[in-house]
This record gives sequence, C-alpha cells and structure tokens, in this order.
Amino acid sequence: MSSDAVNVVAARFKVLSEPIRLQILQYLENGESSVTNVTKGVNSTQPNVSKHLKMLQDEGLVAKRQDGNTVYYRIADQTVFELCDVVCGSLKAKFSDRSAMFS
Repeated sequence: MSSDAVNVVAARFKVLSEPIRLQILQYLENGESSVTNVTKGVNSTQPNVSKHLKMLQDEGLVAKRQDGNTVYYRIADQTVFELCDVVCGSLKAKFSDRSAMFS
C-alpha cells in the first residue's frame, strides 16, 4: 500500500476511535434521524453530537439532508458495520478464550 493509501486507512480508523462516534453510528443503523433525536439517543449535548456528526460526514460514513430547520443524518457507508462486526467478533473470541482459562 502506498503511504497515501495508508494515511486514508488511518483516517478511517481514527474517526472510528471515539466511543461517541460509534454510538452515533449504532443509533443511525436503525435509520435516518434528526440531530435532536441522535442527541437524545446517545445521551449527549447537541454541540457535541453535531461536532462528531461532522467528522463522520467528512469521512463519508454519514450523509445529511436538511428539511427546513431540521437536519437529518443517515448512514452513507454501510461497510462500517462489516468492519465493526469483524472487530466485535475478534474481541468476543479473545474474551471467550480468556474466560475459558478460569473455568
């Protein structure tokens, strides 16, 4: 992989390294939602959620549309859930192996 490609991949992992962003993605997995509802769904503040949504949008993971004064976000790249499934599966196996040692 070229260094430019490595940087692009690193940027994707970096945007996914913040727990609130993963919560936002998980919330939006159920469908498009307003910023207000996302804020309530992840139990955060509107400025904080808006900041993280912007970062996710800049990385191409979410897309937005505006209807009057309300902004709605949706998942733009479904492959993010495939990546999360791989990571979660790996962690589940790792922790299952560890717990088996103590059985």
